[in-house]
Amino acid sequence: MEYVPRHLAHTVNRAASTFPVVLVTGARQTGKTTLLRNEFGDTHRYTSLERPDIRLRAEADPVAFLDENPPPVILDEIQYVPSLLPYIKDRVDEDRRPGSWLITGSQGFGLMRGVTESLAGRVAILTLDPLAVGEGSGDPFPPTVDDLLEGVFAEKPTAREGPPYEVDFADWLLRGGYPEPRLQPEVDRRLWLSSYTQTYLERDVRALTQVGDLGAFQRFLALSASRTGTLVNLAELGREVGVTAPTARRWLSVLEASQVVFLLPAFHRNFGKRIRKSPKLYFLDTGLATYLMGLHHREAVLHGPALGALMETAVVSEWVKAFRSRGERPEIWFWRSSSAHEVDLVIERGGQLYGIEVKATATPTPGHSTSLAQWLDLSGGRGVLACRVPSPRSVRPGIQAVPWHLGW
Repeated sequence: MEYVPRHLAHTVNRAASTFPVVLVTGARQTGKTTLLRNEFGDTHRYTSLERPDIRLRAEADPVAFLDENPPPVILDEIQYVPSLLPYIKDRVDEDRRPGSWLITGSQGFGLMRGVTESLAGRVAILTLDPLAVGEGSGDPFPPTVDDLLEGVFAEKPTAREGPPYEVDFADWLLRGGYPEPRLQPEVDRRLWLSSYTQTYLERDVRALTQVGDLGAFQRFLALSASRTGTLVNLAELGREVGVTAPTARRWLSVLEASQVVFLLPAFHRNFGKRIRKSPKLYFLDTGLATYLMGLHHREAVLHGPALGALMETAVVSEWVKAFRSRGERPEIWFWRSSSAHEVDLVIERGGQLYGIEVKATATPTPGHSTSLAQWLDLSGGRGVLACRVPSPRSVRPGIQAVPWHLGW
């Protein structure tokens, strides 16, 4: 498969010019190894700790292993031997040359605890998500978050340089952004996602938490996917799966730590109205979400009851990727009043509030932005309606309808 430049590559290169250690985390199969080997393969040796023989060598004699693999080096899948981290710290303290240690790891509780304890102040921690729409469309130069906001929320939203992206909405929902099914149309989507789900259960969940009943966890995955775009209700989720609320909370934490889901918190200001405090649950990949929901055909997606929630999932995940690809924590929320007025996405940046209402329509009307207009009156922010239009258009004074994928 041909290497597609990732937006995070710019951030990794910037971090490698400053930090002695750069850790690239993310869900499995997002392309962490491919990114580092393509960006640094000419300057860094490569060692994979996924191989059992190499892993045993590193565990048995970490000092000798690091002597045999001196920097500059790429250490792949560090979660298999987190005991190496203190020894890497010692090497870094002896030689803090930037970019010496490039590490990948599927994020988990043990790995991140080891990194923060051993490499604090020495490591840049970055997250590689599944492909954003722009990456899948061949755009190698992402705008900064500030430029993106200015372009999207301008009084007359501005077009980005280069041709507009041609995005098949149903195809995006079904195949998602994992590089292999996204970039290789011949890959059988159902087979790939089935294998991915089984591998995830076998290799990650058991390593992160005790799952006594894998069947119950599979039901939990499917029910979580069916609730993408909705408020988290652990008691209800646990009851439907047949587990306790604390177990549901622990399993949801595993999905979040593994970068499978994102929990969108409620906005912290109430603007004079009581708001809900529970977060909303979003899968970070629509392909995985639709597969777990049992949606495998265009008609079932485009004409089914989950379309609105899947549209929200697509938009929220694009903004999460936009922040993370620049090495930033997503400063995003949702807002919902006690009277059920809701803005799906709120971004706070430089003292300015930006609100995004998401609708699955391709024919936006003023009625689609009623809640957004009320929020704008309360907040004094700026707002847009993200929907399935090919280019920006006005829907009411002060509110533009814009393409959902940020790539016009």
